[in-house]
Amino acid sequence: MTTLGAVFRPQLPPERLRSVARAADEAGLEELWIWEDCFREGGISSAAMALAWTTQLRLGIGLMPVPFRNVALSAMELATLARVFPGRVRPAVGHGVQDWMAQVGARPASPMTCLREHLSALQALLAGERVTTSGRYVHLDDVALDWPPAQPPALITGATGDRTLRLSGELAAGTILTGGTTPDGVRRARGIVDEGRALAGRSDHHEVVVYLVAAAGPDSAERLERECRRWEFPAGADVTVGGDAESVANGVRRWAEAGADTVVLQPTEDEPDLEGFVRFAGEQVRPLLG
Repeated sequence: MTTLGAVFRPQLPPERLRSVARAADEAGLEELWIWEDCFREGGISSAAMALAWTTQLRLGIGLMPVPFRNVALSAMELATLARVFPGRVRPAVGHGVQDWMAQVGARPASPMTCLREHLSALQALLAGERVTTSGRYVHLDDVALDWPPAQPPALITGATGDRTLRLSGELAAGTILTGGTTPDGVRRARGIVDEGRALAGRSDHHEVVVYLVAAAGPDSAERLERECRRWEFPAGADVTVGGDAESVANGVRRWAEAGADTVVLQPTEDEPDLEGFVRFAGEQVRPLLG
């Protein structure tokens, strides 16, 4: 069954998060995703607050830029959340926007090496292992968490390029595909992820999460058109869904049929009522998906 979520966009001030998270929780929406975009809300702090304000909602952090973070600190923070809110934390890591990484003096010469080292060490630490490693970017000397989670959260990797998709298939439990990914793009990405899984000899399930730009209501077509221009999506690209609940549900099914396990509705920048949007997703769209 397809998992449905929504995005709390970081262009909104952090004080809006409480009402949006509670609206999503009350509406029965399965997941709310937050972005750790520079220089807006922090991913871990936002997730901690939203988890504390809700009872069932899962919180996705999509994503934490690995050059921005020491891997031991990431492990400590995620382990804390996973112990206090077991099964409700959905962390994702990735390269981050390289211009932002340069602004803080953290742009790596080899983003792929940085991501591989960070992801491998983070998985081991969350699994309760004692880690010593001296890589190009990750250096740990006899490090282990005092409070590893009983159920380590599955780590997801954000990926767009082919090399990162293969790395995600090789090492991660899942892959996030960015908004602007067409159904055909999902199929292609899953195929490349599977190449990495085959190289690593993996046969476990690999989750694919996709952000899907969405709008509801009578003005949804106009807002989606403006959003496509903001993101500079190709004209006529099959990258959005909008309208009433049935139309949005039909769109979600198309991305699911293409290979997405989780579809996260990404509201437009000019969404006038985000609390209403997440209620619409949870109360009207979710029941139509079975």
